[in-house]
Amino acid sequence: MCGIVGFTGKRNAKEILLEGLYALEYRGYDSAGIAVCESDGNIDVIKCQGRISALEDRISDGSLNGNCGIAHTRWATHGRPSEANAHPHESDTVVLVHNGIIDNYRELKKELENEGYTFSSETDTEVIAHLIDREYRLTGNPPQAIFKATRFLRGAYALGIMFRDRKGEIWGIRKDNPLIVGMGEDGAHLASDIPALLHHAREIFRPNEGTAVRLTADEVLLYDGKNLPVEAKFEHVDWEVNSADKEGYPHFMLKEINEEPSAVKRCVDHRIGKDGLPDFSADTIPTGFFSGFDGIEIISCGSATHAGLVGRNLIEALSGVPVTVNTASEYRYQLPASRGNTLVIAISQSGETADTLAALRRAKENGRTAVGIINVFGSAIARESDYVMYTNAGPEIAVATTKGYSTQVALLSMIAARIALEKGKMSEDEARRYCFELANCVPDAIAEIISRRNEIKSMAATVAKSRDLYYIGRGPDYYAGIECSLKLKEISYIHSEAYAAGELKHGTLALIVKDTPVIALCTDERYFDKMTGNIREVKARDCCLLLVCSTRFNQDGELSDETFVLPDVSPCFTPVVSVVLAQLLAYETAVLLGCDVDHPRNLAKSVTVE
Repeated sequence: MCGIVGFTGKRNAKEILLEGLYALEYRGYDSAGIAVCESDGNIDVIKCQGRISALEDRISDGSLNGNCGIAHTRWATHGRPSEANAHPHESDTVVLVHNGIIDNYRELKKELENEGYTFSSETDTEVIAHLIDREYRLTGNPPQAIFKATRFLRGAYALGIMFRDRKGEIWGIRKDNPLIVGMGEDGAHLASDIPALLHHAREIFRPNEGTAVRLTADEVLLYDGKNLPVEAKFEHVDWEVNSADKEGYPHFMLKEINEEPSAVKRCVDHRIGKDGLPDFSADTIPTGFFSGFDGIEIISCGSATHAGLVGRNLIEALSGVPVTVNTASEYRYQLPASRGNTLVIAISQSGETADTLAALRRAKENGRTAVGIINVFGSAIARESDYVMYTNAGPEIAVATTKGYSTQVALLSMIAARIALEKGKMSEDEARRYCFELANCVPDAIAEIISRRNEIKSMAATVAKSRDLYYIGRGPDYYAGIECSLKLKEISYIHSEAYAAGELKHGTLALIVKDTPVIALCTDERYFDKMTGNIREVKARDCCLLLVCSTRFNQDGELSDETFVLPDVSPCFTPVVSVVLAQLLAYETAVLLGCDVDHPRNLAKSVTVE
C-alpha cells in the first residue's frame, strides 16, 4: 500500500500524476515514486524516501516529459522506508506499482532467483514485476502475462503496469484492493481512490477482481481471466471537486469536523419517512426486515468498532435484541457463538478495509445475511453485502475519522429505532420524537460545540502538557470515551486510555498521579451519583479533572478543574455530541504540539492489508 495513480492521454503525465499523488496523501505514506514513458519510448523512473514534495523537487528540472505514466505513494510493509524500496519497481520488460501484500513472496523470490533474476529491494512487489516479466517474455501478450503471473500470487494486490514496448498503454488488475478507472476529456486515469480522479474524470468504474484493464488515451478495454473482452460499465461521480480541497481550513480534519452537522443531518433525513418514522426503503431494505433476526453481529475495525459499541448499547437498550461487536481481524478466524437467525452488519468508512472485507466473506460463507454501512459508493464491501446503507458523509481525507464516525453512529441510531419499532418495543410516537431529535437537535448541538472552539483550546493547553490522559465514563459515556481516547493518541501521540469508571478501583487508580489529566464524561442521569463518587476518587489522587457533562448534572465547583457543559440532547445521542468535542480537543492539542494533524505517523487512512 498505499496510493496508486496512472494517466495516459493528451497532457503532460507528470503534472497529472503529481496532482493525483497529493490528492492521495491522506492515505498515509513514507516514500513516493513516478514512472513516465518519454517521447522516445523509454520509461524513466524517479523515486525517493519522504514526502511527495521531495519527489516533486527531484523532477522539477524538466525531466519526465511524456503523456503516459504511473506513480505511487508507499506505506512500508515489506522493507523499511527507503528509495530502493519505493515504487515503481522494474524488471526488464515491465515497470509497475502495487498496493497490497503478497503472502508467498519468499517462495516466489527464491524460485525467481534460481531462474537468474536479481533483486534490488526488500519488497514483495519486486517479485510481481519479475513474474510478469517472465510470463511476458514467454507470451508477448500483456493480459495473458498478467493472468499467468497473478495466478502464482497469494495475498492482496492492486497493480498499475507499464510494458516497455507498449507505448501509451497502462494495464491494471486487482484482488482484495481497490482500483478505479476514469475517463476524461484529456485521457484515461487509474487510481486507488476517487479523490485522485475528481479534477479530471467523473465517469468511473471499478474493475471486478481478476479482470485486467487496458488504458490508452482514447479508450478503456477489459479482459476476463480467459483473455476475452468485457464491457466496462461506468458510473457518474457527483462529489464536489472542492470536497477534496481544504477550502481555506488549515487542515482537512478541521474542515471535516465543521462538516459534521450537515453530514449527520443528511445521513438521517434520508431515512425518515413522510410519517416521521425510520424508513430504509431507499436502501432497498423491506419493511419488517429486522424483525426476522434473533441477534446481530457487528464486524468492524478501529473507530468503526467504537461506533458499533455505541450502536450495540442503543439496539439492546431499545429493542432487547442481543448484539456482539467483533474486531474483524479476530472474527475472520473464529466466528462468535450465535443462536437463531443472525444479521451481520459490516461497518467501514472506505468500504475496502481488508479485515472487514475478509470477515464479511466469512460471515456469508456461514449463511449470514449481511448489511454494509459504508461511505464510499461501489466499494468492495458495498458490492459484497446483501444490502448497503451509505452514510453519505462525503469524502473524508484526514486519516483520523470524524464525520465518518459520527454518521456511522447516527445510522446505527436509526437502525436501533427501526428494530425497536418492528419488535414492538417502541411506539410510533416515541419513534417520531426520537427521529426528530436525531435529525434536528443533534446537528444543532454539534454545531454549537464547534462554535465554542475557544473553550476547547483552553482545555487543550492543559492536555498538551501531559504524557498520559484517561477518559472515564459509564454506560454510553464509556463507549464514547473509547473513541475520544483514540482521537487523542492518533494525532497528538499522547498516551490515552478509556475506562469504565466503575473499574477504577480494580487497577486503574494505580495510574493516577498528581496532575494527570482525567476527562470524566457524565451525561446520563442514571449514573450521576456513581460518577460523582468516581470523580472524587480520582480528585483525591490530585489528578487534573476535566468534566464534560450535560446540563442536568449538578456541577459542584470543587469537582473539576475545568468544566464543559454539553448542549442539551437525550443521553442516547450524547456519544455523537461528546465525541465531536473530543475530536476538537485532540485537534487543538496536536496543533499546539506541532504534530502533522492530517497525516499522523505510522498510520494510513484506508487499511487495505491484513
